[in-house]
Amino acid sequence: MKPVVTSAPRGGAGRRPFFRRRKTCPFSGANAPKIDYKDVKLLQRFISERGKIVPSRITAVSAKKQRELAQAIKRARFLGLLPYVVK
Repeated sequence: MKPVVTSAPRGGAGRRPFFRRRKTCPFSGANAPKIDYKDVKLLQRFISERGKIVPSRITAVSAKKQRELAQAIKRARFLGLLPYVVK
């Protein structure tokens, strides 16, 4: 005869599931900053410590603004305002 399991699997009975709140795009809204290739301080927030552009799934930037951001970062790199790589 097999034993009967009465408890809920993993997490216990009666617990609410955990829902992570969806982050909003930092460039959308009333007083959101504009993406500008000359604003190095803003662009550095979206570059990793190795100098790579951080993906939008981590920064929660919308697809349209991520394209604008990537273009601004590449333009700033070309003009020498940002480094291509950090050692």
